[in-house]
Amino acid sequence: MSRIAETFARTKAAGRIALFPFMTVGYPDLETSIALVKAMVEAGGEGIELGIPFSDPLADGPTVQKSSYQALQGGTVPTDALDVVRRLRADGVAVPLILMGYLNTFLACGEESFILDAAAAGADGLIIVDLPPEESDATKALCKKNGLDLIYLLAPTSDDGRIAEVVSRASGFIYCVGVVGVTGARDAISAELPGFLRRLRAKTELPLVVGFGISKREHVQALEGLADGAIVASVLIDIVESSAREERVEKVRSYVEVLTGRSEAST
Repeated sequence: MSRIAETFARTKAAGRIALFPFMTVGYPDLETSIALVKAMVEAGGEGIELGIPFSDPLADGPTVQKSSYQALQGGTVPTDALDVVRRLRADGVAVPLILMGYLNTFLACGEESFILDAAAAGADGLIIVDLPPEESDATKALCKKNGLDLIYLLAPTSDDGRIAEVVSRASGFIYCVGVVGVTGARDAISAELPGFLRRLRAKTELPLVVGFGISKREHVQALEGLADGAIVASVLIDIVESSAREERVEKVRSYVEVLTGRSEAST
């Protein structure tokens, strides 16, 4: 059983949502991004989404875009994401590690060699945000050959045809876009989300994981009974951005503990 499948089997048996925090590799710098990931796992993160910095991340809102820009300005390159995975595994991090990026990055690096190296480093899956499912069969085959899940996105605007395309190819889990728009913290989950998740649940037994707009403990709680996991990104980057250098790791750790329910938010 893969790490991803084992994680969802365990959290489902425990009756809880699996939290997958996100961090951009190289933000605010490479060493800090590694420390942040370790803190998020220690705080109860069931898996980690590692963003590969890209110059034109169209699905991301201003917060994630800025983190990507700063990482690139600091000299981060795509292969640094593989080094981060290797280092996390060497340091005993055992949760699923999923690389998120844009198709041009994989093509520029050489798709086959990058996928092979990602698997060798210890990654569990890839999210290629702008890879259309109907054009993904070659990438899917490479991932399957190397033991990686290729994780697809579906949005509330996805019609039945697109849902069928994704369900027929998907493994690991389905990334359910929680809002119509780009990434970013919101005050409340979309009113369309429950119906969207019920529509997907009727068509697949794969875990459903919601991202885009999930930023509070109550958002995670609202997904109980509807989804299997939640991805939280922008609010964590906001915390890093607004915190003093020496406080960043602990503040992110504390917030992930709130998201997972290990502690309560301070008043």
